[in-house]
Amino acid sequence: MRTTDRTLHLGHARPSLPLTARLTLAFDKMASVWRALRNRREINYLNELNDSQLKDIGLTRLDVTSALNTSTFFEDPSSHLTNSARRRTRLGLTSFHR
Repeated sequence: MRTTDRTLHLGHARPSLPLTARLTLAFDKMASVWRALRNRREINYLNELNDSQLKDIGLTRLDVTSALNTSTFFEDPSSHLTNSARRRTRLGLTSFHR
């Protein structure tokens, strides 16, 4: 009599994360969403500044509107503004076009 072993190969099993690690990941994700929403609200306040005030902080009105329009709802638009201001400073552009 002969027996054959049948095995089912499921690939590499990943160990489950401990509860504290899963809670930490969930909290980090919630914190990043909260930070993005808070920054989006603060950037909306930049629309209330006039063009010379925006120029003082190295931005244009187009920078503010494009940061709000190009970022998704849960994405932090402040990174777009930071990149715009840094790019303008790096290029040495002191006069802005309207």
